[in-house]
Amino acid sequence: MNIEQTIRNYLPDIIHVSLATCRDGQPWVCEVHYAYDEALNLYFRSKMSRRHSQEIASNNRIAGNIVTQHSQGDKPRGVYFEGTAELLADVDEQNVAYEVLSHRFGLDTKILTDAQSPDGNKFYKITVSKYYLFDARESSPSQKYELDWATALG
Repeated sequence: MNIEQTIRNYLPDIIHVSLATCRDGQPWVCEVHYAYDEALNLYFRSKMSRRHSQEIASNNRIAGNIVTQHSQGDKPRGVYFEGTAELLADVDEQNVAYEVLSHRFGLDTKILTDAQSPDGNKFYKITVSKYYLFDARESSPSQKYELDWATALG
């Protein structure tokens, strides 16, 4: 199984990521809509007042998963990851975060104006260091594969 290609084929079908953050040993999980670039960096928008945004500001190490809901008897597949998240400053029309999010969700430059507002949704980038693929569709028995993404990128 080509783990990277399986991940690339899986991501277009799912628009949300479960994002895990942590502060003072207390974990938190939320859902955000995401887009991705060719290097499989993930991007999302969020208000700085949200708990996950505040936790990223104090501890940028994150983890998450991208999965579809499975019914009883389905063969599950899911993408999991760990890495770091960062608030992006000065995002404009040429920034990859704007490009991938606007393309994926049909948004226009109003999101750039919104990001400049103190209470607006800001742009965030997740740099993945490791991807994991749990697969029961092509693997029997089900397998968990690890892709050291930082090494794979060189």
